[in-house]
Amino acid sequence: MSDDSTQDTPAPAQEESAGTAPSRRAVLGWGGAGLALGAAAAGGAALATGGGEDRTVNAAGSGAAVAFHGGHQAGIATPVQDRLHFAAFDVKTKDRAELVRLLKDWTRAAERMCAGREVGEGAISALDAAPPDDTGEALGLKPSRLTLTIGFGPTLFERDGEDRFGLRAARPEALVELPHFPGDNLDPARSGGDLCVQACADDPQVAVHAIRNLARIGFGKVTVRWSQLGFGKTSSTTPDAQTPRNMMGFKDGTRNIAGTDTAKLRKHVWVDGRDEKGAAAWMAGGSYLVARRIRMHIETWDRTSLREQEDVIGRDKGEGAPFGKQKEHDEPLLKAMLPDSHVRLAHPDTNGGAMMLRRGYSFTDGTDGLGRLDAGLFFLAYQRDVRDAFIPVQGRLARKDALMEYLQHVGSGVFAMPPGVVDTGDWWGRGLFEKAADQTDGKGA
Repeated sequence: MSDDSTQDTPAPAQEESAGTAPSRRAVLGWGGAGLALGAAAAGGAALATGGGEDRTVNAAGSGAAVAFHGGHQAGIATPVQDRLHFAAFDVKTKDRAELVRLLKDWTRAAERMCAGREVGEGAISALDAAPPDDTGEALGLKPSRLTLTIGFGPTLFERDGEDRFGLRAARPEALVELPHFPGDNLDPARSGGDLCVQACADDPQVAVHAIRNLARIGFGKVTVRWSQLGFGKTSSTTPDAQTPRNMMGFKDGTRNIAGTDTAKLRKHVWVDGRDEKGAAAWMAGGSYLVARRIRMHIETWDRTSLREQEDVIGRDKGEGAPFGKQKEHDEPLLKAMLPDSHVRLAHPDTNGGAMMLRRGYSFTDGTDGLGRLDAGLFFLAYQRDVRDAFIPVQGRLARKDALMEYLQHVGSGVFAMPPGVVDTGDWWGRGLFEKAADQTDGKGA
């Protein structure tokens, strides 16, 4: 959980404009108008125009749609929505062609749901003797800025020495297993996964509906390994928005990269064509995600004095200003902070300029069986290379950060997030499977 080093970045391409979106039923009435056109007709600017950085987005709170197509996946640099449903999947099929078919089916379903449309023939089909294509709980709801973002875990490429789908040669060098950090207490049942899907929306039911329908489509081919619901975004990707507070009551992610800052996005978030060579070149335009479930010992924190809380963080609790400063966004004077304060240790200047784009969410999952809330931060950080960003930064924090007394990392995953789906003929993972096929037999998937 880093305040200053792991910076969140709203997509430069995804600007916001006001508008009012129709209901999902109204969207269905447009028939074959096309996904991009349908999203635009929803009252504003959800148009896919070229690359991901040209994608425009309706204002938060309007309920409108975010364009699905683009050079980068939506849901990374997109302005952060209010709710999250994250799911990691294990692939059960051993048939490469069946996995490809699933990814194509998932892509078509994602296109429709992100545009506010029902999956397939919808929830109310003419053939009432068969299960409907859509589960139906999002009928009548707006798209709510839903984004669906897919990723591929290390075990999709190789597990226990087995090249499961002929993808081993196409595994990017940057897709490394994370080391064990001091203080980690990772639950294997809440870690890893062959695939992940991040669903973000302003309506929790829209996000849950999306994951539920992808899981339904994948029945028999994939199973949900673990999932996480999130509320109360803990990082903002919009420069003029108020910085959210985390479960400890402090503003989090103050120094996130602005969505209009294309230079920092290119430098710290998007994989460059020169980063991965040969069969791994399919990752150009993508990013790498680290997902960490961080339990907060909030009962202990709540009994800690305000002065100690502020010393541990390195900011005041009211305004969020760094020590010795007046305003939240004032440049911090690191030497004025305690050597083990969170902000000082997490700041880019302490970490060789390392930055990450964060999209974290708070969570509460009942109790731990001992009368304490199971609550904390579901940390999501995107970066160009985890070896240059998350791994060294988290290594420093785990060894020295005073905040670690109040935290414990209990779940973890690392995923290669491919570039965006550019049009209706494209699909999630096409570059990966075609590159891997070229390595073996010269044929596309």
